[in-house]
Amino acid sequence: MSEYLHNRHFTLEEAREELTKVHALAVRMMELKDELERKGWDVYRHHYFGGRGPNGDGSFPEEMEMLVDILKGFEARGIMVKGMAEGLFDFPHIRKNGEEVYLCWQVGENDLEFWHTIDEGFQGRKRISEL
Repeated sequence: MSEYLHNRHFTLEEAREELTKVHALAVRMMELKDELERKGWDVYRHHYFGGRGPNGDGSFPEEMEMLVDILKGFEARGIMVKGMAEGLFDFPHIRKNGEEVYLCWQVGENDLEFWHTIDEGFQGRKRISEL
């Protein structure tokens, strides 16, 4: 059994490379979430507040299917979505001292500039230069 929470860990360079691939998907994820909520969907519970029954017409809208595909894609890459509304993402990383931490990025930031311990979370973000 591994001493780490995650099986996949990114180097700083690997995480930065992933950002170039997933930035547009991160923005699209946020747009889809907002669009679905405007239509009355609870994206966290996957149901509709209105219409006939829990899903209105008994099925999920195309936007929900697209959102789920994007989220599954992040998961398959080993990228953790920490906040859909905020566009907040973590990349598991192992520091030189062996500590498992998260490289932290938020939509709107130009580069991967922060990290935090697993326990501290977003509030404990520190500059990459302190990694």
